[in-house]
Amino acid sequence: MNLTVNHKEKPYFSSKNIRKTVLKMAFSGATVHVGCAFSIVELIAVLYRSHLRTPENDPDHPLRDYMVLSKGHGVMTNYACLRELGWLLDADIDNYFKNGSRLKGLGDAHVPGIEVTAGSLGHGLSVGVGMALAAKLKGTDQRVWALVGDGEINEGTIWEAALFAAHFKLDNLIVIIDKNGFQAMGSTDEVIALGDIAEKFSAFGFDAITIDGHDEAAIDAAYHAATKADNGKPKAIVANTVKGKGVSFMENNNLWHYTRLNEDTYAKAVAEVERAT
Repeated sequence: MNLTVNHKEKPYFSSKNIRKTVLKMAFSGATVHVGCAFSIVELIAVLYRSHLRTPENDPDHPLRDYMVLSKGHGVMTNYACLRELGWLLDADIDNYFKNGSRLKGLGDAHVPGIEVTAGSLGHGLSVGVGMALAAKLKGTDQRVWALVGDGEINEGTIWEAALFAAHFKLDNLIVIIDKNGFQAMGSTDEVIALGDIAEKFSAFGFDAITIDGHDEAAIDAAYHAATKADNGKPKAIVANTVKGKGVSFMENNNLWHYTRLNEDTYAKAVAEVERAT
């Protein structure tokens, strides 16, 4: 069975607009994880703009591609894209993280377009691997895109999932690794040095490449290549990114893992994003 796709033109998903929406959500909800959301903006924007197939623009369509945000604390970027699809409303964005809101600070599968409840890091990829196997067994050509953080791959479940994916030849699985060099308690080199991540995934039986995770042309080319290689190997795209990308006082500053915006920093951040080309 082939996946039929409604080719209705999707919104543009500009990185500038997504970052502005993330800032609005974080300030309005007085919540954290701005830096974590900013490192994945281009990765998710390109995916939704050009590669994630959603027949009839229906988040529950049985033949949709799956986008699994295993790095659940980056969910504000995901929400911003879902708003552009019309799956979330302006009211959802305005009421982010407030009493009664359906949008929590971590991915929640009750929200249309959020496939996996995430936050306990390391398990999202395993769920995505199950989805990829199910698609193979059903004979569809659905793809599973799973985005994990570099700190997250400290978890043993990541590598169990990788072994499983290679063993069952899940070439419909594309794992995107957000390599921003930080995790909650410090740099990845300080916590557990990761070495050459692409080399590790290659050793586990993946086709693996490394790209600039903020270069949209490079991201687009990598995604195209991953979807064309029906060679029995799952795919890993290691994206070198900058935590807090787009706002100078957040970039590579791990304080912005847990720091909240105030009126001054919010205004300064919005101004910087607005000036970006």
